[in-house]
Amino acid sequence: MTPTLQQVAHRQADPAWLAASREEALEPDLPMVDAHHHFSEHWGGYLPDDLLADVAGHDIRATVYVQCGWRYRSDGPEPLRPVGETESVLAVARQANLAQRRTRVAAAIVGYADLRLGEAVDEVLAAQVAAGAGRFRGVRNSAAYHAEFRHGVLPRPMPKLYADAAFREGYACLEKRGLSFDAWIYHTQLQEVFDLACAFPRIPLVLDHIGGLLGVASYQGRQGAALQEWLPWMKRLARCPNVVVKLGGLGTAVFGFDFVGRAKPPSSRELAEAWRPVFDPVLELFGPERCLFESNFPVDRSSASYGVVWNALKRIASGASREHKAMLFHDNAVRVYGIDLAAA
Repeated sequence: MTPTLQQVAHRQADPAWLAASREEALEPDLPMVDAHHHFSEHWGGYLPDDLLADVAGHDIRATVYVQCGWRYRSDGPEPLRPVGETESVLAVARQANLAQRRTRVAAAIVGYADLRLGEAVDEVLAAQVAAGAGRFRGVRNSAAYHAEFRHGVLPRPMPKLYADAAFREGYACLEKRGLSFDAWIYHTQLQEVFDLACAFPRIPLVLDHIGGLLGVASYQGRQGAALQEWLPWMKRLARCPNVVVKLGGLGTAVFGFDFVGRAKPPSSRELAEAWRPVFDPVLELFGPERCLFESNFPVDRSSASYGVVWNALKRIASGASREHKAMLFHDNAVRVYGIDLAAA
């Protein structure tokens, strides 16, 4: 008999709890790019007006939208339906950017194309690039799979997706389009990311959410054991010059940080202390040239408000030089995602 899978559910923060999570912005004049956020009706709902309200206080110059299955087309050929997400993001971002000039919302878009289509995926990539009107920069295919549990709003992927021959045939198509790849996995799958990065060294690979360090199922309360498995593979990945790492996303339920379960939200200092053991080794291994900070909102509202999360990230980087802070908070995201800050 197949065992029943544990469902790891996202816990949405109560509005009153979030309202209590407020701090003055640290280093309010530090130019920043939010390298990873979503729009969705999931996670309590999050649209451009919510994002623009959140960025107040911090100098967020631009944002990167990352796919989450939002507003796919409801008809037409199945492989082309994800183009609806790019179309929808572009439409709401243009409206948001006409109303204000401070933050270029969705200056870059990472969308979805089923790379298991093999070479046939090129038609989808062409459609995504056209729909993005100069903003479509990359593709994300989630491979986040664990035999013990299910989690997330995306369909559960097949095991070992990144090793699949058809997937790799489609992945190769990213190079001729000049597109990057965002990898979302759990730390138990880091070898798959390493093998993929080595097989396609000319395709930029962005490792989401610091490599998916698990804190649930058999890793519940065993962060030390998870770190011992995670760190050797992060060391190997650091030897791949085409790999960069997003630092953030630790509000995702599978990481085991249950801040939303507290009566009062944590301060940015508490968040920084909790996250530092995961962030510091990556900053040391990859250096400031190959790391970029992300909000992962609205998912990370389960940690604290947007401003408090960014304050925590600024505390983690407090010892960095001015040049290195510029890389971590702004320049690397602009480079990796080809952001044109002068565009309308």
